[in-house]
Amino acid sequence: MSAVPTRHHGIDRLRGLAIVLVVLHHIGLRIPLRETVLADWLPRRVLGALNYNGYEAVFVFFVVSGFLIAGNALDRWGDLARIDLRAFYARRASRILPLLLLLVAVLALLHGLGVADYVIHRPGQSLAGAVASALGLCLNWYEGRTGYLPGSWDVLWSLSIEEAFYLGFPLVCLLTRRRRVLVPLLLLLAVSLPWSLAALDGNEIWKEKAYLPGMAAIATGVLGALWVHGRPPRAWMARLMRWSGAGGLAFVMLAMPWLWRWLHDGVMLVLVAATGALLVGMRSSPHPSRPVRGWRWLERWGRLSYEIYLSHMFVVFATVRLWRFAGADPRSGVIWYLPALAGSLALGWGLARFFTQPCERWWRRRQL
Repeated sequence: MSAVPTRHHGIDRLRGLAIVLVVLHHIGLRIPLRETVLADWLPRRVLGALNYNGYEAVFVFFVVSGFLIAGNALDRWGDLARIDLRAFYARRASRILPLLLLLVAVLALLHGLGVADYVIHRPGQSLAGAVASALGLCLNWYEGRTGYLPGSWDVLWSLSIEEAFYLGFPLVCLLTRRRRVLVPLLLLLAVSLPWSLAALDGNEIWKEKAYLPGMAAIATGVLGALWVHGRPPRAWMARLMRWSGAGGLAFVMLAMPWLWRWLHDGVMLVLVAATGALLVGMRSSPHPSRPVRGWRWLERWGRLSYEIYLSHMFVVFATVRLWRFAGADPRSGVIWYLPALAGSLALGWGLARFFTQPCERWWRRRQL
């Protein structure tokens, strides 16, 4: 067994950017920045990039997840063919399940109490169906069949894809045994992304939330981890990948409407490839990862990204209710972003400090 993996501050900043974009997206669907006073000062393209890149940010998370899970497995066991199934599943369960179970229990209670914004009411949907799909790794499929669930449930679509990956990934590694078998399979899955999206045009929800596109993004991250732990790029190449990856990611986020006209679903392949290049470049740097002054707040968002992702809709719903109670003035709507962001971070920190981290430590003491 090799060294225990350590945190990488650059990757934490990337995850922080992604979760901030997700929260801004969910606020922006209800209080658009383009209708606020910021529209007098900033280009609409910039405001749109801040508000409407939440879906793209989730795909950034998918790539990061594949990169970290595969990279951590390589750090611990030296080779993906030597993954310890019990230890792998125990670690994933200790991280994912406590907060997921708590969230589902709270949402079920709020639905039962009839609290606005949390009641499941669409035809064909039920509390039992939502709970079963959330815990059964198929909430994305459930929404594709029945329509969108309330926001705090809806965020779990990506977790269904992540959990399915966590279940299947070590088994595939143990079955394939050799990189020369595993890498072509991963490469085929990764490049299938635009075609898998194009093939799902008939159902908007299913196109956005199907397993295959998300798995393609995760496969990109796994390939990046295998590259870094195999024959990592030289220093000049790592530097080039960092800058080109960061530039490509920023370009996609800012120019999505223009790129879509030219590339259609292919733009998502550009997004995940840029993310993968950035990750490989950061991880292959000969210089140790360090916190960057002025950006530690973003690293904190990244470290708390799981807790914030699962809980931020509680803060968003409460903030939007207060905004409407105060008169729902769209021009001053930007002011309400501040408490929404601060509240999301505070709730995520509280959950991590007093619930998920203690649960994770307890679980790992018993299982590992």
